[in-house]
This record gives sequence, C-alpha cells and structure tokens, in this order.
Amino acid sequence: MKKLLGLILFLGASLLQVIAENVQVAGPDGKLQVTVSCPPGGRVYYSVTYDGKPMLRRSPLGMKTNIGDFTQGLSVTSHVTRPIEKTYRQDRIKTSEIHYQANELIFAVENVRKQKMYVTFRVSNNDIAFRYTLERDGETGSVVVNDEATGFRFPEQTTTFLTPQSDAMIGWKRTKPSYEEGYVVDAPMHRISQYGHGFTFPCLFKVGEDGWVLVSETNVDSRYCASRLSDVKEGSLYKLEFPMPEENNGNGTVAPAFALPGSTPWRTITVGKTLEPIVETTIPWDVVEPRYEASCDYQMGRGTWSWILWQDGSINYDDQLKYIDLAAAMNFEYVLIDNWWDTYIGYEKMEKLIKYAQSKGVDAFVWHSSSGYWNDIEQGPVHLMDNPIQRKKQMKWLKEQGVKGIKVDFFGGDKQETMRLYEAILSDANDYGLMVIFHGCTLPRGWERMYPNYVGSEAVLASENLVFNQHSCDMESFSAALHPFIRNTVGCMEFGGTFLNKRLNKGNDGGTVRRTTDVFQLATAVLFQNPIQNFALAPNNLTDAPQICLDFMKTIPTEWDEIRYIDGYPGKYVVLARRNGEKWYVAAINAEKSTLKLNVDLSFLDGKTVKWYDDDKNLQPQLTEKKLKAGKPVRLTLASEGGVVIVAE
Repeated sequence: MKKLLGLILFLGASLLQVIAENVQVAGPDGKLQVTVSCPPGGRVYYSVTYDGKPMLRRSPLGMKTNIGDFTQGLSVTSHVTRPIEKTYRQDRIKTSEIHYQANELIFAVENVRKQKMYVTFRVSNNDIAFRYTLERDGETGSVVVNDEATGFRFPEQTTTFLTPQSDAMIGWKRTKPSYEEGYVVDAPMHRISQYGHGFTFPCLFKVGEDGWVLVSETNVDSRYCASRLSDVKEGSLYKLEFPMPEENNGNGTVAPAFALPGSTPWRTITVGKTLEPIVETTIPWDVVEPRYEASCDYQMGRGTWSWILWQDGSINYDDQLKYIDLAAAMNFEYVLIDNWWDTYIGYEKMEKLIKYAQSKGVDAFVWHSSSGYWNDIEQGPVHLMDNPIQRKKQMKWLKEQGVKGIKVDFFGGDKQETMRLYEAILSDANDYGLMVIFHGCTLPRGWERMYPNYVGSEAVLASENLVFNQHSCDMESFSAALHPFIRNTVGCMEFGGTFLNKRLNKGNDGGTVRRTTDVFQLATAVLFQNPIQNFALAPNNLTDAPQICLDFMKTIPTEWDEIRYIDGYPGKYVVLARRNGEKWYVAAINAEKSTLKLNVDLSFLDGKTVKWYDDDKNLQPQLTEKKLKAGKPVRLTLASEGGVVIVAE
C-alpha cells in the first residue's frame, strides 16, 4: 500500500509538472491559442498559435522589482481558467456596441522567497490581453518595477511595419519623443530602428503567409509608465522597454511604481489570418473600465482651425472671425483657436471672440501648452496646465466663457510622471465640463473608455508636416494607407487633415504642393477616426473648392457605430467601411504609382442606390449615382494618389 501511495504521489507530482510546463487557454472559437509554461529553471514563457500556425514563439514573462525578482527561480502554485463575457456601449471609438467574449487564465507562480506573482491572460477569438498582478507583501504596500522581462519572439519569416522611438529632448524646442516619426514597412526583423531606441506602439508584424500580429498596450494611467518595444534581440525577440532617463528633461523616474495589491497595464496582441481583426479590434477598450463619470453631455463634432494653413500669423482677432464664419458656413460645431492667442488676441478680446462664435452657432476649443519645466516652448499660454493651482484657475475662466474644450500640446515623453499629468488634466477638465485633445503627445492607451472627456491625440506624423515640407506631401498617400492598419487601430487619431487647397499656404498660391486628389482627401475624413475632427479647410475653399466636396464635408459624421475592413495592404491601398446610424461610408485610397483596379465585396450594400465620389480622367472630383447589383462584387478604379467614396443611406 505504501508503495502504491508513493507511486500515486509520484505520478501526481509528475502530472502537475507537465501541466505546469504547458498550460493552454484558447479563444472561444478555438483558433487563437496561448500556451504558458514554467519549465525547469524557473522562468515563465508563453507562445501563441493561430489556426495551428505559430505567431509568437516561446517568449519571456516576468519582472524585477525592488521587493523581489519574478523572472527566475519561479515555481507554479496554481492556474485557473474561466469564461469572460461583457456587453458595453462606447462612444468615440470605431464601434459603438461591443460584445466581448474571452477565456481567462490566471497563472500563479512564486519566487524563492515565496512571493507570488499572477499572470492573467484573456484570450478572445483574435485578441490577447495579459498583465501581472502582485499581492501586498507583509508590511510592504508599494512596489517599484525596475524592469520587465516581457517579450515577443516572432517566427523567422516575420517582416515588420514599425515607427521608431526618437531620441529624447530633440526636435522643436526639445519636445520629443512625441510619436511623430515615419514608418518603415516590409522590413526584416534585424533592421535596427532609426535612433536605436526601438519602436513605439502599436507595432505591426506580418508572419510570412500565415497571418498578421499587432502588439500594443492599454489601461496606462497615472499608476504606470507607457512602454515601447526594443530593437530585436537574440534573433527574433522584441523586449518591452521603459522610457529613457532623458525624457521629460530628466524629471521623473524611469521605473514605474504602484500600490499593492496592484497590476501592470494590459499588453495586447491582435492576431489574424488577414488584416480584418487588426482593423476592427476593440481590445484597447474591452479590458478597461471608466475612471470617472462625465460631468456633462459632451458633444462630438467637426471644427475649423486657422493655424494649419495660415500658421501663427493667423492668431489674431480678424482672422479668427473668418474661421468662425467658415465653421458656420460648413455647419461645423467648433472652431479651434491655436497657440499664441493670449499674446496676439488677449483674454479680453478672446471673451468677445468666443461670444461671436456662439452667436453663429459655433463653440470654441482653445489651445494651451502643457509645459513646463521639461522643454523650451514659448508659444502661449504656458505654465498653466502643468500646475494644478493655475490649471484650475484657467479652466474656471474657460468654463465661464462657454469654451467646450482644450487642445494641450508639447508633452515630454512616456514616464509615469507624464502619465500623471495627462490624467490630472483630463480629470480637472471634466470638473469644468471641458473636452481634451492632446498634441505633441504619446499614444492613447484605452483612454476613450477610461476618460469620458478625452476626445483625441495626435501621436502621428500629422497634417502640419504636409505644410512644413514637400517630402511629406510626396509621401502623403503612403502614410495615409498605413494609419488604418496601425496607428488608428488602437486609439483615435487627431490628424487635422482633409485639405482642399492645392497649395498649402494662406493664399492657395504658394508653399508645398498637394499630390493627392480631392476625393482622396474626402476619403481620409472617413478613414481617419477621431470624434472631434478639426479639418484643414480654409475660408477661400468656400469659393475655390468644388461644391460637391463642400457638400460632402458639411454632412460628414465624426462618430461611428460600426467598422468593416474590406481590402488593403499597409502603405499601398486601403478600402474600409464605417457606419453612422443607418448610413454607410465606404472609403478607398491608392498609394501606388499606377491605377489600381479592385473587385471588392460590398454585399452589405446589395441593391442599394449609392452616391459615388471618384476622380474623373482629369483627376477632378465627380459625383454620380449608382445602383449596386445584388450578389456581384463591386469594381473600384483608383487613380494613383486618388480615391473613391461611396455613401449609402
């Protein structure tokens, strides 16, 4: 009997060891599978397959903290799985009604000091979210995370679509990094980033012919720093990296800290055979919850802004009147009054200007610098948003004038110090009924759901660069064909585009030359998702732009109920559809150097009579009506740097 009992105990221990080495959790349809293991040696790894094909090979997990090492000498104590299901409504993102279903694995390990770490995975049909959780450790109620072992090891055939993290404290008035670098596409993994600091989220990978993987993170707030991916290590491993010490002018720690018990942000992985799950993912919002309630009913909409074409010289009373009148003529809800207004207009005349706008049915967004002791910005107003006393005083004045929102510019990096500032600005702004747009900033990480008054971030090489240099104009179609697959997949993107000027200056007679067609520009108003859209129209467009373009822009929505990926390839072309209420918009652009002909499936519009915007033989916009045949693919002919927009009621 003793021998039998010993054998049973031995077999049980052996079975536990096998289980500990390979614990699996799959999405509801079984195609996406995560395997978590802790083999002899005491390190924790995970791997990912989709439809039986490897998408991530054995990749490390864990972290080193000031209270203990959770990267080695670990042993499994338990693991448990359960289904997760929730339905929620979310405005300001690509889809308004979301039904999230996933399977959750909580994998518990302990280190040699018997301190526990929990690794939680949530796996839906195409998305993975994972994070670490630590318990309170005796009398110790807080932890500093000095490093994470978190990594992403791709199969050897993988190619990349990435944008680099810049050096710290470079660029305009030493304001970088601000997520405004260019992309390199279809690159091998061994290619080193431009500055040698790795790559900013989100990061897109093509795993040969087996599928696509998008890596990012969400639920980043004042309790952690934002992260990025390193340059490739050990052949095909990308490691999670914390901010550089030099960011924020050296202020704030690189290592994040949080109270115990507590968790890190969620790191997210979206996987698919095609790009459809990448474009349509809602994982940045599925695993987060609101931080506070809205203080009022925030209204999304469209705006004009003089600065993009008329620049600093337009920040005067008379030019702002012209842009208010433009907003009223276009049925836009807002005007954005940009930097230097405190100097060139002044508070007293601003009050008068805001009242004039309100008399025309237009409300105001007003620009502020975030800084600041971390850069050299002189555009005013400065030294208001970084100080809680001055910030609340300024917001009180803005509320008294009836201002509806602020645009806050020039942040200093990704440290926890800076995340605290983002959250403080948002929270205080909500108290005063103000929406917030961030520029010169980091990527939003679940913020649309976390903060009800958050309405957009730049965090992209945006429209101002088209004005600044011809190279950006020459590359506009390439960049525009990237964003629906990368940057705009995980958060709203305040690009500030849709130009109808042919020349990007105040008189439409000089400056850089726009290469793209007018219909291409209309298409970007659909392709680029942001709930507050400040379009790059100018007063002269009321008389020099095609009327069909103006009529289109007068009715374009900025909030969407559904998104559908149709076709495309990053940097080459894109076709996608968005729905607002019962109205569908299908937008397509071509970044290739030759005409592109596509047969696309628009069966959800079968039999409908649609408005069809495209380029004529002279690349001028034309509008026709067409009835789409049921059961037939739709033929699109896209000129080089041209577009098509289809509108169906």
